[in-house]
Amino acid sequence: MNDKTILLVEDNPDDEALTLRAFKKNNIANEVVVMRDGAEALAYLFPGNGDAVPSPALVLLDLNLPKDGGLEVLQKMRAGERTRMIPVVVLTSSKLEEDILDSYRSGANAYVRKPVKYADFAEAVRTLGVFWLLLNEPVPGRGPESD
Repeated sequence: MNDKTILLVEDNPDDEALTLRAFKKNNIANEVVVMRDGAEALAYLFPGNGDAVPSPALVLLDLNLPKDGGLEVLQKMRAGERTRMIPVVVLTSSKLEEDILDSYRSGANAYVRKPVKYADFAEAVRTLGVFWLLLNEPVPGRGPESD
């Protein structure tokens, strides 16, 4: 399944709602699959038992997640043959330089701090959607081959 699905990995219900509202406001009609912790995200990305294998067009990943943290999710994605080329944008409230460095070292494509004001947040989400879903050329031949 290689489609234009967005995987949003976010444990804060308010930030989830803001992100979904910003997508809607900006006419980004892609299906958004929400996972609320790192373990759930990894189970979605690496299903077993012959389940359909998802291949989202974009992952928006919070760092501070319960169970498996965002960096662990990112590292496991980059270690997987099928998931290593999926664009991952770290979308977090952390301003720590260490988090920024660790995210890029682990293979993040971008690091975006969540703006506090809704208007700024909506604009950030619009910009991410336009760039990653419309302007960016995806990796050729990225498909649902198994890990």
